[in-house]
Amino acid sequence: MEWSDVRIFLAIARNGTLGAAARALHLSHPTVGRRLRALEEATGQTLFQRTADGFVPTEEGNAVIALAEQMEEGALAIERRLSGQEQELLGTLRISSADWFGAYVLPPIIDDYARVYPHVDLEILTGTRLFSLAHREADIAFRIVPFDNPDVVQRRLVRLPYGVYVAAFSPEPTYGDGTGFRLITHDTSTGQFPDIAWLIESFPNAKPVLRSNNRNVQGRMSRQGIGIAVLPQVVGSQIVGLRKLDLPVEPPSRDIWMGYHRDIRRLQRLRAFIETVTDHIAKTSVQT
Repeated sequence: MEWSDVRIFLAIARNGTLGAAARALHLSHPTVGRRLRALEEATGQTLFQRTADGFVPTEEGNAVIALAEQMEEGALAIERRLSGQEQELLGTLRISSADWFGAYVLPPIIDDYARVYPHVDLEILTGTRLFSLAHREADIAFRIVPFDNPDVVQRRLVRLPYGVYVAAFSPEPTYGDGTGFRLITHDTSTGQFPDIAWLIESFPNAKPVLRSNNRNVQGRMSRQGIGIAVLPQVVGSQIVGLRKLDLPVEPPSRDIWMGYHRDIRRLQRLRAFIETVTDHIAKTSVQT
């Protein structure tokens, strides 16, 4: 059995439809369907039940998912190990981060790196989803929480200060009160946000009016006059039309963690990027 067939089997099991599996693998829908039929014919087993809601693993399919995942881990380990031995500053480097970090912190870093290493293709993956370093969905990631995978080499990159912002034309809210004002908060279903909890406690009489999982959206809504927002200062200072409040107590700051899989630690384009990041952070006011 070939790894390429097992890869398709796992993609269908994880995504539930041929179309979603095809998009995940960057293959065509007919190709995925054809390869699945060939796999089932070769094994003599029906691996999925076709339903109106998608593809559901049969008993036979469920029985081999764990074995297929073991095969996947072995194949990915080989890929990471071979990639980590590349010495040329060529190829693609995938960088994962939150939306705001990609929009407000990474641009000057990317600019410096691209000027020095023009033959490396850069891909920025942003959002709330945590892209897998083990599966090579990303080569390096920036997060506000430490990585919990022992195979990830990580370091605390920088501690970012946060600030409280309102529209430039807005009156000054009273710290410890907030009567007459509204709050822009964060979707907390994906984790804890100490700055948001601090904001609510610091303006207890302000009414929460809007939640968003995107700091850029929060900042632009605040600039429109919709409410008070707490933002990383590197974000708030770059949104024209926002005013930072001078408060007796500042919101809690957050650490930024940088991590990459240990198997690619010798990858030269990765090492060069890490050096660019650390040099930039050391030279800018982002570091505190």
